[in-house]
Amino acid sequence: MVLFLGQEAYERRRIKEALLATVAPDAVAQHDLSELSLAEVLDDARSLSLFASERVIWVVNAEAVLPRGKAAAEDDEDGGGSGAGDATVLREYMKNPTPGVVLAFEASRFDFEGDDKRRQERIRKFYSAIPDVVELRRFTSQEARAEAQSLVQRAGFRMDSEALELLVEALGADIARIAVEIEKLALFASGRMVGMDEMAALLPDAGPTNIFALVNALARRDRGRSLEILDTLTREGEYLPLALSFLSTQFRLALAAREAGLKSGSQIMSHFSNTGTPMWGSRADQIHQTMTKFNQAQLSRAIQLIFEADRGLRDARPDDRIVMERFVVELTA
Repeated sequence: MVLFLGQEAYERRRIKEALLATVAPDAVAQHDLSELSLAEVLDDARSLSLFASERVIWVVNAEAVLPRGKAAAEDDEDGGGSGAGDATVLREYMKNPTPGVVLAFEASRFDFEGDDKRRQERIRKFYSAIPDVVELRRFTSQEARAEAQSLVQRAGFRMDSEALELLVEALGADIARIAVEIEKLALFASGRMVGMDEMAALLPDAGPTNIFALVNALARRDRGRSLEILDTLTREGEYLPLALSFLSTQFRLALAAREAGLKSGSQIMSHFSNTGTPMWGSRADQIHQTMTKFNQAQLSRAIQLIFEADRGLRDARPDDRIVMERFVVELTA
């Protein structure tokens, strides 16, 4: 018996597929604890099959059995005693589990941080009779990039490092969504290289995607492309200060790298990693590209322009677009 905790859908899907592949399809049962009681699920586990000696029972919404409202408050006060009817049934089953039956409980509603952390502890307490608990934590940005690169390679096509970086950032390092998009890209690419232009064409309505495309276009001092992307962002009603926030980070890191005398992406990655600043290969290459397009004085000027544009966006003004267009023209001059 195993309890899966956390909202990371990608790893949970892979584990589930691997587990269900160990038995025949007719030896798999799936239940929902928002529809059945825990006692009913355990009764199914106790039932012997005439056709399969080994079975897998996958149970979703494991958190649905927890007491709610007043009962939940009492549960916190008495250390988990209330709602013990179901908990007791589970403990009794664990004393004599059915041989050959794997019970997998999926509790995916809550995360491990913030307000969800206390709810996770309640789930752990309720299912404390289960010895094996698997925590499905979200991928970090670095882990998501590495896994995305692996998915691209397995899909049989090539992807520009900047485009891959854009995809990961635009989807918030959600590897489940990234995997779906890579499947789509594999059909589109047919073995070809996928770059920034293809990403912008394939995801025209993705606000974060266009923000990162704007950052990259400005880093290349490409005025025409920058104004095109700005037009798209404006029409979509995107929050323009977010683009300035990314730009500020990009140019500040590029200025710091230039002042430190760094000459390559590998040196940039090593330098910032040693100082505790999160850095990875494609990000370091972006910073190096910005360094090659702007000298030290221009980088300082860019940071000043970002400050002025940010102040302009905060002041009373007729249109955010006017502020941003002025910023793009001056930065790419």
